[in-house]
Amino acid sequence: METTTIAVSTHLRDEIKEFGSKGESYDEIISRLVESAKERQLQEFLLDEKGTTLVSDALVRAKNRWQK
Repeated sequence: METTTIAVSTHLRDEIKEFGSKGESYDEIISRLVESAKERQLQEFLLDEKGTTLVSDALVRAKNRWQK
């Protein structure tokens, strides 16, 4: 795997260190943080109620719309 160097402030470097365990590389720490962020974003997306309709409301509208 290719590696690169990224510039971060010493403050951010120290904060990243706080998430790590002894012997864990920055690559491992950041990878774990990114995975956690992805999971959190997916959870927020799946639980977002904006633009949703309750099933009971949808059934009432459907019955009104397609009355026989």
